[in-house]
Amino acid sequence: MATNPAEVLALPKPAWAADEVGMLYDMAHRFMSEEIAPRYDEFEKNEMVDRESWLKAGAAGLLCASMPEEYGGSGGTFAHESAIIEAIGHVGVDGFGIGLHNSIVAPYILHYGSEEQKKRWLPKLAIGELIGAIAMTEPGAGSDLQGVKTRAEKDGNQYKVNGSKTFITNGQLANFIIVVTKTDPEKGAKGTSLIVVETDEVEGFERGRNLDKIGLKANDTSELFFNDMRVPTSNLLGHEEGQGFVQLMQQLPQERLQIGTGAIAMVERALALTIDYVKERKAFGKAIIDFQNTQFKLAELKTEATIGRVFYNDCVTRHINGGLDSVTASMAKYWLSDLQGKVVDECLQLHGGYGYMNEYPIARMFRDARVQRIYGGTNEIMKLLIGRSL
Repeated sequence: MATNPAEVLALPKPAWAADEVGMLYDMAHRFMSEEIAPRYDEFEKNEMVDRESWLKAGAAGLLCASMPEEYGGSGGTFAHESAIIEAIGHVGVDGFGIGLHNSIVAPYILHYGSEEQKKRWLPKLAIGELIGAIAMTEPGAGSDLQGVKTRAEKDGNQYKVNGSKTFITNGQLANFIIVVTKTDPEKGAKGTSLIVVETDEVEGFERGRNLDKIGLKANDTSELFFNDMRVPTSNLLGHEEGQGFVQLMQQLPQERLQIGTGAIAMVERALALTIDYVKERKAFGKAIIDFQNTQFKLAELKTEATIGRVFYNDCVTRHINGGLDSVTASMAKYWLSDLQGKVVDECLQLHGGYGYMNEYPIARMFRDARVQRIYGGTNEIMKLLIGRSL
């Protein structure tokens, strides 16, 4: 009987994961197993999950789970988003970018959008008619968001936007993009604003390449170009210009916690798969699990994974209660993604030569895990932020 990733650590469920959150996890796990996993090799080859799958996820209630019901969501919290992301990780369809859509893009509209904007956009995000992305990174500005060069100049009741973005998750499919731009370059961070672009309705918007990445092949990641792109001034998030940097700083803790969600889910799947493998695989006449080195190594990994899960559960508890600070979120992002890299690497080693073969899931996990230490702010930046609190 295969080891269940959700039970590999044998920990009691935290209070936030009980009742309807647990039922949502089961439903999301079933959806990912039945609807996404059978086609995942196709999605990897095509380098994107198709729009039909987004619509199916919306119909199944897996989009915007934490948005209020009045705006088409399910009225949940980040705990519900965590259940969905964990199901994605446990099934092994990590390239399906609904986590960013759900718990990064949609919250900007909920927290900073006008009532008209929320009623206009959130229901469409909830059914998958709109697919969300957020355009922060530029060729010359990554973790340092103050270095953004994209410029939005007001021209009557429109903004004229010029600039470019890169490494944009969901970038090929997204038709709803929050663009980080400078409305007043002279003011630095205080001149930053967030402007929503509905790509089906604007001229001057161009998608670049679907970028050729090491891993997460099923997730479309793109360059975007704005050439005198005209956007209504009513698409500004917030009641005035210059609020963008503060808005980003307020939402980044949840983004970083979400990266931790994917990390701990993959850690648990890697352990479950590896435990099953070393029980079946034999060397020198006995199962790999019977060698002391294997037992010691897995003992170490399970211990560290347990520490990571307990820390993660505490972060979620604090977050849904409104108490997750930026420093702790940075700790979660850096430490859990570092742990993810370590566990997946060690588990690949325990697979021996088969771990290097693409037909084994651990090989894909090895590739997919690497970017976790880079996006959402590099782990080096996370340590810098933590260091400032000392």
